[in-house]
Parts: sequence; C-alpha cells; structure tokens
Amino acid sequence: MEPLSSPLFASLLAAVSWLVIAALALVPAGNAFFARRLAFPLGALIGLSLASFGLQSIWLHAEQLTLPLGLPDLPFHLRIDPLAGFFLLLLGSVSAGISVYAGGYFRTETAGRLALISLQYHMFLASMAFVILADDAYLFMVAWETMALSSYFLVTTDHERPAIRSAGFLYLLVAHLGAIAILLCFGVMHGGGDYSFDALRGAELTPFWATVAFLLAFFGFGAKAGMIPLHAWLPEAHPAAPSPVSALMSGIMLKTAIYGMVRVIYDLIGGVRWEWGIVVLAIGAGTTLFGVLYALMQHDLKRLLAYHSVENIGIILLGLGMSMVFLGFGHPLAGALGLVAALYHTLNHAVFKALLFLGAGSILHATGLRNLNDMGGLIRTMPKTALYFLIGALAISALPPLNGFVSEWLTFQTALQAPLLEHGVVRSLLPLFAATLALAGALTAMCFVKVYGIAFLGRPREVRHPAHARAEGGGHDAGSMEQYGMAWLAAGCLVLGLFPTSFLLMLNRVGVSLTGQGLSPEALESSWLWLVPTAPERASYSPIIFLLVVLAVVLITIRLVRGFYHGRVRVADPWDCGFPEQTTRMQDTADAFGQPIRHVFGPLYLMKRHLPGPEEANPRYSIKIEDRHWYWLYLPVARLADYASSKVGLLQRGRISIYLLYSFLTLIALLIFVR
Repeated sequence: MEPLSSPLFASLLAAVSWLVIAALALVPAGNAFFARRLAFPLGALIGLSLASFGLQSIWLHAEQLTLPLGLPDLPFHLRIDPLAGFFLLLLGSVSAGISVYAGGYFRTETAGRLALISLQYHMFLASMAFVILADDAYLFMVAWETMALSSYFLVTTDHERPAIRSAGFLYLLVAHLGAIAILLCFGVMHGGGDYSFDALRGAELTPFWATVAFLLAFFGFGAKAGMIPLHAWLPEAHPAAPSPVSALMSGIMLKTAIYGMVRVIYDLIGGVRWEWGIVVLAIGAGTTLFGVLYALMQHDLKRLLAYHSVENIGIILLGLGMSMVFLGFGHPLAGALGLVAALYHTLNHAVFKALLFLGAGSILHATGLRNLNDMGGLIRTMPKTALYFLIGALAISALPPLNGFVSEWLTFQTALQAPLLEHGVVRSLLPLFAATLALAGALTAMCFVKVYGIAFLGRPREVRHPAHARAEGGGHDAGSMEQYGMAWLAAGCLVLGLFPTSFLLMLNRVGVSLTGQGLSPEALESSWLWLVPTAPERASYSPIIFLLVVLAVVLITIRLVRGFYHGRVRVADPWDCGFPEQTTRMQDTADAFGQPIRHVFGPLYLMKRHLPGPEEANPRYSIKIEDRHWYWLYLPVARLADYASSKVGLLQRGRISIYLLYSFLTLIALLIFVR
C-alpha cells in the first residue's frame, strides 16, 4: 500500500488538520468569523474522515511510521492496528456529533473567548488522536500531557468563578498523579533498548515486575478513567465545563484511558494473569455500585451524569476483569468474549453519554437551570431535545433494543462462562460480580425515570426569573446545529443496538490482534439477525425481532383499547387528598425520589440535612450528600501535604549564609558516601 494512501498516514493528516484548525481560529482576531462559522463544522468533517480511516485499519495489518520529529535519539513513532483503529473510529464518529453541536452552542460567545475555546477544543481532539497513534512512550506521554492541559483549560473556561478554578485544579492534580504512574510503568517495562513500544513488548519481565507494571498502569489509567477511589475529579470537573466539553471528556477522553489500559496490559506487558483480573473485577464492581448509588442522590443534572460516567467505567472494568480471569486460566474463547463486551460498552457509553450531556447543555442554554428540582414540563417547549434525551436515557438504562443492552448482555454472557473455571472460589465470585451489574442496571433505570419525569414531565416546580425561561416549562428548543449533533448520536444508539452482529465482527478482529484468539465459530457464522455470543443453543438475541414484537404488542393494545373502550373514559379532577389548594411545588422532587435508596444504603452516604426553623421566611428542607472518600482519603492526604510543606518551608530562611551551609554539608556528604 502506498504510504500516502495508507490509513496511518491519512489518520496522521487528520490529527494535524485539527491542529491547523486550532491555529487558524486565532488568526481573525477582530471578528472570529472562522472560529464562529467554519472551525467546528470542519472539525466534524475531519472527525468523520478519521472514523473512516480507523474503520479501514481494523481490517488491515498493522502499519508503522517514524517521524522526523522528537529528540535526536528519540524520534516519534506512529502505529495503527485494529485496536488503535477501533478507538480512532470511536474518537472520530462521536466527536463529529459533538463538534456539530458545539458549532451552535458556542456561537454566542465573544470573539476573543470563542477563539480560545476553538484553539483548546481542537488541540484536545488532536492530542487524543496522537495518544491513540503513538508507538513509543515518549510521544505517548507528550500527547497524554497535552490532552490533560488542553482539557484543563476547557474545564476552566469560566475561570472567573472560584469553584470552577478549584474543580480544574483538582482535575489537573489527579491527571498528573496518573501520568506519573504511567511514566513509572514505562520505566519498569524498559528492557534496555529504546522506549518504542516494540522494545517494550520485547522486554522479558519476571512475574513480580510484570505485576508491578500492571498495577502502575491500572492506577495511572484508572485515575484518568475515574475509577474509585480516584474518581473525585469527575463530579467536580463535568459540571464546571461547558456541555460540549463535558461530552468530549466523558464520551471520549475517559475512553483514551481505557485504550491505554488495554494497550499496556494486553499488548505491551502480555501474559495476562488471572490474579490481575480479580483486582480489576473488585475495583470495577465497587466503581459500578458507587457511581450509580451516588448518581441517584444528585439533583444537579450534569453532576448526576458525571457519576453515571463513574458507573459505566466500572461496567467496562467488569468486562475487562472477566476477560483477564478467563485468559489467565487458559480459556481464550471466554476471554475474547469478555474483551469484546468491554470494548462494545466502551463505544456504547461514548455515544449515549455524549448524547445525554448535549441534552443537558440544551436545557442549560434554554432555561439556565441545572437543578432538577427547579425544572418540570420541558417537553412542552423542548420536544426535540426531550426525544433525543429519552433515547439516551433508555440506552444508558440498558433497555432493548438500544445499544446499552447489547454490551451489558454480552458481559452477562461472559459471566455465565464461569463453570469453565477450575478454581472454585473464582468460579463462585463471577456470578456475584454479574449480580452487581444487574443491580446497577436496575438502579440506573430508576435514576433516569427520576431525571426524565422530573425534568421533562409535570409542570415547573418554581417561579423562575424571566431570563431563565420565556414560557411555562422552559424556554426555546435547541438550535438546528445542536439538534443535528444530538440526532447523529441518537442514531448511533439505534444502529449500535439494532445491528450488533456487524460490530461483533469488527470487535472480533480487535480481540484476535490482542490475544491471538477470537470468538467461537458459531458466534461469527450466525446470521445477521441473531447475536450469538458462544453457541445458538446457549443464548442468542435478536434486536430486530424484539423491536417488531414490541411494536406489534403496542399496536394491538391501542387497537383493542380504541375498539372496546372508546368514548367510555370519564374525565375528572385528580384526587386531592382532601386538600384542594395544591401547587406545583407539591410534586415529587429529585431528593424525594431517591429517598427509598437513601434509606436502604444510608451507611454509604455522608448526609447533611437542613431542617427549616420557624424564623425562616421561605422555609425549605434540604439534604446534601457528600462523598466519604473526601474525608477518608483526600483530606488526610491534603493535610499531610500541608504539614510536610510547612516543615520543608523552614529550610528556606532567605539568608545566603544558610544556603552556603547547605551546599557545604551536601559536599561533605558526597565526599563521604560517594566513591
């Protein structure tokens, strides 16, 4: 294949084009015409082209390229293979919808502010592409840090507010802690040659050092992904960032961490051990339950979605952990199924979570509200946004025939392969982890019944400022570009859910490239109508047939109701419980909806209640749920750092004679201990 027409060169050109757009956005300093009208649509077109190059590379052999850039002895290496191609497909396709949406969302920004947003936005996209294309530790870390810095500036777009600056600082702190762990992981794998990934693959690690490298990689990439207890930045950064940026971070950036985790553990380290899988499963189960339980307690819509990102990262880790367990015990077919399930959910979460964040952004633009308790009746004035948000809510709730169900069903099918394991304890643990996933799915459905019912149904619960809304229930619907972006992602939820067999073939290529083993022949040779994870006699699922059956039941029910009960419906006022003076404030709130869960899982929450007193003019009962990790982990570490800093600060006296004494003592120590 000619170098200029190869998927690798084309992907490199697409990533560089994003950098060009980032630079051009700064050129028209006066009117920002390019940044306002052209930058984001062009960025979307580049995303679509990158997705096509990634899809093409999944079916081809790996390609490598060395760039004439970098340090004299450390040039940049690029590589594209099925794993990189899959994540380029994810990056390009999802960012295309977000970029179209962003073109409408940011249009009202001032010229100077918009130019900076466009610069950082497209730099962010390009850095994620280079993370996926990097084939050496040097370029990987440069792109990784560029991704962290550009996203930090996007999070702190409204840096005038102290809370947003604090959220950005926390995000940058956790990101750099993770980067240090990743750098140490590369150092452990360094086998004496250069830092190219080929050299790291060839390094022969003892079981101990391989485990050290795994733990460092799992901690480093897990910090960026948002697994517990390193999740604290997500519920702070996502509400602070503009909604398209939140969609990029949750939908795509978290997936680059999953990419790094899979690349290092499955590809660079290799020799996956079942003990590693147990660690991943335990953390994944805790992350899944923690995320959904705290999401149920939130009334800030973007904060709620951030906690669901934590939950879905846990679901991905469950699939990866099961894959590692089966591979470690020598069952490659079941291990490949777990890997495929995890990667499928990675793509699904990118699509439906980006859609939900864009829907939240449309609500924020139209009404100025993020608090669910202040919303209500938005479906009347925002019907299209309500439709797209409903599709995303059904998808994240794992309801068939949408995409969230397919990947979670594949994860369950992986857990059902537990009888293959010879280890009795591990065999008994897998169903428990599957039960965790089932519980999380039910709680997620409950949470989005709350979100959709309170935000879009009913009536507004509060009298809001006229600037927040122009009519009862909300303001105007999303603009045309915003609707196009949401429609693209909503279509993705439908396609990924209705035609899973096509994506299963694609993901099987990724599994073969990493483990040398794909899915069973029965699964790959099944018809396009049926999704078969292992064998038809064990389990199969057809989303098309399921959809047709549901539509038939609905149509028959409507026909029967109209035929037998038409005209017999009696219209009357609802029962008022003997108190006719009802107001919209008497509707259930987000806090009230979560009360049963709060009662059952009370010990997991740190609750602070406010009971109104008789002297308050506008009495309100309120409850605040705080994360115990702040008090168990983060605050003790912060206090220890402050204490150590205060002691180290005593060394800085500001006197030259003291500093000369330090130098003299250091020289004496070197003469004594260093030969």
